[in-house]
Amino acid sequence: MIFDTHAHYDDKQFNEDREQMLASMQDGGIGTIVNVSSDVASWEDIRKLTQKYSFIYGAAGVHPDDVGDLNDDNFTRLKNILQEKKMVAVGEIGLDYYWEKESHDEQKSWFIRQMELAEELDMPVIIHSRDAAADTLEIMKKYGKDLGGVIHCFSYSAELAKEYVNMGFFIGVGGVVTFKNARKLKEVVEDIPLDFLVLETDSPYLAPEPNRGKRNSSLNLTYVAERIAKLKGIPYEEVIAQTERNARKLYRLE
Repeated sequence: MIFDTHAHYDDKQFNEDREQMLASMQDGGIGTIVNVSSDVASWEDIRKLTQKYSFIYGAAGVHPDDVGDLNDDNFTRLKNILQEKKMVAVGEIGLDYYWEKESHDEQKSWFIRQMELAEELDMPVIIHSRDAAADTLEIMKKYGKDLGGVIHCFSYSAELAKEYVNMGFFIGVGGVVTFKNARKLKEVVEDIPLDFLVLETDSPYLAPEPNRGKRNSSLNLTYVAERIAKLKGIPYEEVIAQTERNARKLYRLE
C-alpha cells in the first residue's frame, strides 16, 4: 500500500469534501498518511484527524513562515501534543528564505528550539528548506545529525541529498518529480538509493502531472511512483513496497 509521508488534510481546501476524500483512500491504494502541521492553529485539527481515522498519523511543529506565532506558552503545548499516541514526528520545521515573512534570525531560533525538542522527545523531524540550503545544512549538522527524519519536498542538488542521506535522513519526493523542468529532482531520484526515498504529496499543493495546478491528494501518488520507477528502471510495485518500508522506518511504525 502507498504511504503518504506528508499531507495537509486539515487545510481549508478540503472543508467541503474531507470525509468523502479520506473515505476513498483505502480503495485508491493508500494505506497510511501522516498529516503534518504548519502552524499553531492546525494542531487541534490534526489531533482530531488522527483520532477519527485509523490510517492517519500526525506531526506537529511550526513552518518557518509562521514561527512568529510561537511563544513559550504554546511551545509547552506543542511538547504536550507531541507526546500523544499517534504523533510521530516534529514538523514541519526549518527555514524558508523565499517569502521573507519572518526574519532569518527568528526562523533559525525556533528551528533550533524545535530540533532540541525533537531530541528531548526522541522523535524524527520533518524539515522544510526553501532557498536556504547553506543555513539549513549548518543547523542540521549541529543539531540534527542524530535525530533522523525527512527532508520534505527536496529541491536542492544530488550532492546535497547525499549529505543528508549520510546523516541518516530520507528524501521526500512528490509531484514535482513529474514536472518537465524538474531536472535537479530527477537527478536526485536517479542518484539516491531507493532505500532513502519516501513518497509525499504536500496535498492540497503540488499536484503531479497530469493534474498539475489542481488540488492534490494522496491518490495522485501513483503518478509519482510511476515516475520514480521509470527514472530508476525498476518495477512500479518495487517502488511502492520499498517506499512504504522506508516510511515506516522513518516514523518508527515498523
